[in-house]
Amino acid sequence: MRQFVTGVCVASTYVDQDSERRHDAVTVNSVTSLSLDPPLIALCLRHESRFLARIRSSARWAVSILSADHESIAEAFAQDQDKRAWAVKTMLGEPGPATGALIVKGPGWMECELDRSIAVGDHTMVIGEVRSTGVGDADSPLIFLEGRFRSLETVQS
Repeated sequence: MRQFVTGVCVASTYVDQDSERRHDAVTVNSVTSLSLDPPLIALCLRHESRFLARIRSSARWAVSILSADHESIAEAFAQDQDKRAWAVKTMLGEPGPATGALIVKGPGWMECELDRSIAVGDHTMVIGEVRSTGVGDADSPLIFLEGRFRSLETVQS
């Protein structure tokens, strides 16, 4: 699978706890379009992921598609929970209008409500119904290939 090129996104969600909203976000490359009618997308996360537990709790999440200029954001949200918590406070954009999950401004984003989850091997697939979308600048996408973040320009050279 190291030879399979994927796009790179940041998924975000939150939990409301003690009268406070606590956001979380994680870098993902396992985003799949499942259906256009209704509009459904899926993410795959490890069973023991705290991020997965938060999606299940809030039943809301967003996916921000990253551009090649967002490599530092992708790296920040590929870290452990404590480092991600710092990055949430300093790097993410505004809450989305449909779900309140944070959105990174980039080539595009989707906000979802949890439709269902399915255990698959050592991961759980969460399926979300897309409630809101947005499109930004059509910048070169950030991609993942051979265990590294790249851009189309670096692959072509």
